[in-house]
Amino acid sequence: MATIRKRRIPLDMAVWAVVAMSLYRQEPLWSIVSKAQLMLPGKRSLVAPSAIVQARQRLGADAMKEVFHQSQSLWNETADHPTWCGLKLLAVDGVVWRTPDTKENRDAFQSASNQNGEGSFPQVRMVCQMELTSHMLVASAFASYKTNEMILAEQLIETTPDYSLTMFDRGFYSLSLLHRWANTGNERHWLMPMRKNTQFTEVRKLGRNDRIVELKTTPQARKKSLSLPETIEVRLIKKTIKGKEVSILTSMTDHRRYPPAEIAELYSHRWEIEVGYREMKSSLLNNEFTLRSKKPEMVKQELWGLLLSYNIIRYQMVNMAKAVPGIYPNQLSFTTCAHSIIHVILGFWLESAGTIPKRITHLQEEAIHHVLSIKREERIYPRAIKPKAKKYPNKKASQLN
Repeated sequence: MATIRKRRIPLDMAVWAVVAMSLYRQEPLWSIVSKAQLMLPGKRSLVAPSAIVQARQRLGADAMKEVFHQSQSLWNETADHPTWCGLKLLAVDGVVWRTPDTKENRDAFQSASNQNGEGSFPQVRMVCQMELTSHMLVASAFASYKTNEMILAEQLIETTPDYSLTMFDRGFYSLSLLHRWANTGNERHWLMPMRKNTQFTEVRKLGRNDRIVELKTTPQARKKSLSLPETIEVRLIKKTIKGKEVSILTSMTDHRRYPPAEIAELYSHRWEIEVGYREMKSSLLNNEFTLRSKKPEMVKQELWGLLLSYNIIRYQMVNMAKAVPGIYPNQLSFTTCAHSIIHVILGFWLESAGTIPKRITHLQEEAIHHVLSIKREERIYPRAIKPKAKKYPNKKASQLN
């Protein structure tokens, strides 16, 4: 008579195990699974490391990718993010992750190289799209280290929400990418600083430092993208910020709906995505710069688990911010909030379901204690050369007489 084999670690618990790899970066995975009881009851209180490896292999990377996309869609929809002129504020930027130096990882992801040879570790190049007021991730794409970031950014076009403004740095300047971005969906705008020596033709003037300009595309770009026209009309805004003239390009050509003074100021908020990457690498992963997984499929799975675990914390921070009037989620300390939220998550696994509402309520109540102090960015200090520390004290001249 045939029987159905019952695994000690079913797939739903395997998903949580992959998430826990990032939440508890300093601990081995078998210890996390055993401590959090991410397994069915059995004769042994501990789970064998090989059982966890097999569970991860059965789960694969695509399942974690699907969980990330479905959860971010639901959470970003229910978060009710604030908008600017009816547009959600997003940013796109790249980041690099280091993997263990195995032959499989090096073949799949490659590494940096120069005239002296290959780099020490294989690396994964990733591009993420982030909502700026909450730091919640909207989409992500990654591939080998030598993949161009603009190719990865093109994979984010279809999932970009309507009525949004996405900010790029000047490294993403590609008229093919920007044209597709603005012409897919409804009101999907972009914003970026203009590259130095960019050639343009003025079409009409909207104000003193505000005009519509025409950018010419290259034959090579039109050959790769058949829908790309010979010229593209965009808006050019110039503004002096801290004594320096800044030139901003954007697809928001309606000068009545989108005021130029505010547009120039908006770009400073793009830095929030850099802060988000720092939170992932330094706070969440505890400055452990190398991922755990030694196989390419498991590296991809671990990265989707990392993005999912970051969103879990960030979504709860959105709910915590609602308990403090006038505070955006990015004004809460990620480090202290993550410590509290991870502690609550561990309780979900070990305690009865009836205690969950009480724990969530307690998180809301302590939100006021996680508010960051106001930044005083206007304080600028000139550079100074400080004396080098010395092993012995300086002799005074009077002692030599």
